[in-house]
Amino acid sequence: MALVLTSFVTTSSKAHAAPDLQLKAEAAILVDAETGRILFEKNADKMLLPASMTKMMMEYLLFEAIEEGKITWDTPVTISDRAFKISHNSNLSNVWLRQDANPAYTVKELFEAAAIYSANGATMALAEAIAGSEKNFVKMMNDKAKELGLKKYKFVNSTGLNNRDLKGMHPAGGPEEMNQMSARATVKLAYHLLKDYPQVLDTASIPVKKFREGTPDENRMINWNWMIEGNPRQGYYYKGVDGLKTGSTDLAGYSITATAKRNGTRLISVVMKTASNPARFEESAKLLDYGYNNFMKKEVVKAGYTVEGKSTLPVIKGKEKKVEVQTTEPISTVMLTGEEKKYKPKATWNEKLLNGNGELTAPVKKGDQVGTLTLTYSGEGSNFGYITKEAEQKASVPIVAQADVEKANWFVLTMRGIGGFFSDIWTNVVDMVKGWF
Repeated sequence: MALVLTSFVTTSSKAHAAPDLQLKAEAAILVDAETGRILFEKNADKMLLPASMTKMMMEYLLFEAIEEGKITWDTPVTISDRAFKISHNSNLSNVWLRQDANPAYTVKELFEAAAIYSANGATMALAEAIAGSEKNFVKMMNDKAKELGLKKYKFVNSTGLNNRDLKGMHPAGGPEEMNQMSARATVKLAYHLLKDYPQVLDTASIPVKKFREGTPDENRMINWNWMIEGNPRQGYYYKGVDGLKTGSTDLAGYSITATAKRNGTRLISVVMKTASNPARFEESAKLLDYGYNNFMKKEVVKAGYTVEGKSTLPVIKGKEKKVEVQTTEPISTVMLTGEEKKYKPKATWNEKLLNGNGELTAPVKKGDQVGTLTLTYSGEGSNFGYITKEAEQKASVPIVAQADVEKANWFVLTMRGIGGFFSDIWTNVVDMVKGWF
C-alpha cells in the first residue's frame, strides 16, 4: 500500500529494532519528507565519508545566497587557478573549465554541472563565488550544518573529495583529511534542502544535459543517479525518483541520497558505503520499497475530538462555570500496515493555564490552547522518532477552548461565595441528621 501523508505523525515513548532488510550498506536511513518521521535506520549515527553527497550543502548555500540577493543565476563566475587545475584532472568527475571563457560561465551553468555531473572544479568555482574563497565557504558549511541541527559532521572542503586529491590546494584540515557525515546528518541535510529549496529537483532530475552546448567545450553530462527516469544507464530506474545526489571515492565507497515521490508521498533514503556503483542503486531501491510497501497513512483522530471525561473544563471566577474543549485538527500518522489499533490519543494539559485542581481561571478566550493531543504507540514495530525536533513538535494538535468565558463581576462572585457558604452549612446539617439515624 502506498503512503499518502497529509497531516501529523505520532509521538511514542517506545523504540524498537529495525527490521532486517539485508541491506548491503554500511549505514542507511529512510525518512518521510513531509513529516520528518524516520521509517528505518541502520548504523545511522556512524561517521562515514559522504564524498560528493557533500555537494548538497553547496546547493543549500547557493540557493540561500540567491534568495538573499547576494548572487543571481546569471552572475558571471571567474575561474580561479585552483578551480581551473581541479577541473582538468581527468581522474575526477569534471567539466573542463577555461579561465578565458567567452562568455563567462554563469552560476546556473556551474550549478548544473555540479548537480548533474558532480563536477568538482565547478563546485569549487561556485564556493569561491559565494564566499570569496573556498576556505571561507567551508566555514559557512560547518556553520550552516550547526544551524540546521546536524550532529555528526565535519567539512574540510566543498566537493567531498579526499583532501589529498586536491594536490595541496585543500582549504581546511590536514592533507589526508576528508569530509565526514553520518547517515542521519546526511538525510537531515537532504530533508532541509528539499523543504526549503524544493526547486533543486528541477535540476537534480535531469538525466542528460550538454554543458556549453554548441561550443568546442561541449560536454555531455550523464546524471550519476541512474535511478532517474530517462537516464541512459539502463536497468536501475525506480519509479518516482527525481533526485538527489550520489557520492563515491576510493575510501568512501559508493553512496546515494535518493528521493522519490509516489501518490503524493515523498521519501528520502540514504545508503552509505556500498561495494559498487550498481549496489548503491539496488540497496536504495530496497529501502524505498520497504517504505512504500509497508507503511500507510491513517487518520486516527478526527477534528473536534473531545478527551474522554474532559469534554469540558471547570472555570473559576467566570460568568460560566465551565467551557467546552476539543481539538481543531485531525491527527494522521504514518504506520505499519495493520497497526491502526495500536495508536491511542493522549492529552497533556497546559499547566500554565490550569491550576492544581484542573480548573481554568476566567477570562478565557475562544481558541485558547488548554492542552495538546498526541498519540501513543503500543505495538512492537519500528518506531525511530523524527529527523528534527520541529517535526516532532508538529506531531500533535492543540486542544482549545470553544467559547469565551468572561470574568464575573464582584457581585456575582460575592453571591456565589455566600451561596457556597450556606451550601456547606446545609450539607453539614444533613450529614449530622443522617448520623442520628
